[in-house]
Amino acid sequence: MAVELKVPPLGESITEAVVGKWNKKKGDAVSADEPLVVLETDKVTIDVPAPAAGAIATIAFNEGDKVRVGDVLGTIEAGAGATATAPQTPAPAPAPAPVAAAPAAASSAAADVRMTPTARKIVEENKLDVAQLKGSGTGGRITKEDALGQLNRPAEAPAQRAPAPAPAPSGPRPRADREERVKMTPLRRRVAERLVQAQSTAAILTTFNEVDMGAVMDLRKQHQEKFLARHGVKLGFMSFFIRAAVEALKAFPQVNAEIDGDDVVFKHYYDIGVAVSGSRGLVVPVVRDADTLSMAELEKKVGDYGVRARSDKLTLAELQGGTFTITNGGIFGSMLSTPIINPPQTGILGMHNIVERPVARNGQVVIRPIMYLALSYDHRLIDGREAVQFLVRVKDCIEDPTRLLLEI
Repeated sequence: MAVELKVPPLGESITEAVVGKWNKKKGDAVSADEPLVVLETDKVTIDVPAPAAGAIATIAFNEGDKVRVGDVLGTIEAGAGATATAPQTPAPAPAPAPVAAAPAAASSAAADVRMTPTARKIVEENKLDVAQLKGSGTGGRITKEDALGQLNRPAEAPAQRAPAPAPAPSGPRPRADREERVKMTPLRRRVAERLVQAQSTAAILTTFNEVDMGAVMDLRKQHQEKFLARHGVKLGFMSFFIRAAVEALKAFPQVNAEIDGDDVVFKHYYDIGVAVSGSRGLVVPVVRDADTLSMAELEKKVGDYGVRARSDKLTLAELQGGTFTITNGGIFGSMLSTPIINPPQTGILGMHNIVERPVARNGQVVIRPIMYLALSYDHRLIDGREAVQFLVRVKDCIEDPTRLLLEI
């Protein structure tokens, strides 16, 4: 009996997705609830499980195809798993020669490796050994240039060398030979849309300040071992900045508000979005009611988001909402940036790397660990004075962490 594999509900307001990857091919045996196909939306990646055990009978959509909720991705012949790969006759087949087995092995190995469509075509047509390929693309993805480099590499044994190709025509190669065209992922398309939306609908300005990280660094060094032993998580910088941002948001509520038509909606709760790196780019999961969480709870929540973002396990609900956002370009080495607000929010705090810099203290030049901070804000709602004072409040809380405990 054929069982349909359908596109499941994808979440509120999401109606379509892109087929990211099939984990099985036609004829393969599958078990019930085994992840068969990965769907990519503009928010999350979703694994579609097998509705029944059996064998894949049909595949209706290829990788890269757009699908909508309810579409039939393929069918499974229920109960056919045991016979899906069984031979037609009991007669034993002769052992294949090593050369004959190589293409199948290469094809099977290539299917499990991340590579661009052009690179995959080169690998499969030329039976390249994917184990020898090292990806130079994003996330270790194998590119066309990586595959061509392996193809043009001299063979180890002269006797097995293929005849030398005809000399290439003189002059520069056509640019088309050095270009690669790939589809933009749904997440990247959505990010692009929201960035353009933010730039075209909000009056974005950015104000800067610098913060001496010495007090926080000393506090972490003094209590790190006990904190880790008691809570099972390291004390990082993000929990300090979330707490400092919440204190500043309480003092300047318009930074925690949004514009809705002719109205201003003030949020009396603090759902802080924290930008983390996922497998497909930057995502912003939300720490709900951050003002009610302890430092340890904040560290655990942010750490959990980071781990699950890299394995595409964040849910749509965890990525929605948020009243204010914090992004840390410092982990990539950024010295300074002007972050773009996440609509309909009106503010975003940018953290950067910590560098030892000469500064004046009590008439003396000393070396201190300094971080530059940036606050981008919607000038339609927030005046420059409030923006500067907000950032100063964050600075004061970080330079004197006891303020966070005393709430002063």
